[in-house]
Amino acid sequence: MVGTWWFAPDSKGCCGAAIFGSLIRATTTSFGSICFGSLIVAILQALRTLVDVARENDDFGSMLACCIDCLIGCLQGLVEYFNKWAFIYVGLYGYGYLEAGKNVMALFKDRGWDAIIADDLVGMVLSMLSLVVGIITGVISLISFQDTDWFDSFDDNYKDTWIFIIGFLVGLVICSTLMSTIDSAVLAVIVLFAEGPAEFEANYPKLSSKMREAWREAYPEYE
Repeated sequence: MVGTWWFAPDSKGCCGAAIFGSLIRATTTSFGSICFGSLIVAILQALRTLVDVARENDDFGSMLACCIDCLIGCLQGLVEYFNKWAFIYVGLYGYGYLEAGKNVMALFKDRGWDAIIADDLVGMVLSMLSLVVGIITGVISLISFQDTDWFDSFDDNYKDTWIFIIGFLVGLVICSTLMSTIDSAVLAVIVLFAEGPAEFEANYPKLSSKMREAWREAYPEYE
């Protein structure tokens, strides 16, 4: 959607062709790439779980299990970091997963942006916002449902705790899902600003000017 807004500003509307086109690509031609990237993360998560179980059972020594768990954790972090940029390129241009990841990293390397993309704090800010929303939802749930009979099956000593936890989790999950859309949009803007600044200048000159000014202020060495 951000790519369509960037390159084709006339494609607007909540029910426009850009939305349906994005949905169709995500569920057809790009579906395999999305699943492949998610599969890699899922495999690493499963391996970490197996290592945790082996460490608890002391199957091959706690020291070795700890080292393996640390190694897999580092690999998982790298893959998740690689994933978010690769998925942006998959969505923008329809490349396969591996090709998309290779191209987007080559793009940042050519621009000299390796340190800049590592400096991204948007995801952390949105995660903190989701956490705050979860706490607020938990408090509202505690106030709203304390006098109902919905949680009478719980122990009276822990009833309020369970009400808060359930409300907190519901708010956290829903807000995290919504914030992930904003995070993806920000990442797409970063990629497109590196890929097509001329189109941005032609279609949105005022926004382009503000973006360049903010860029010069934050990264004067890359001017």
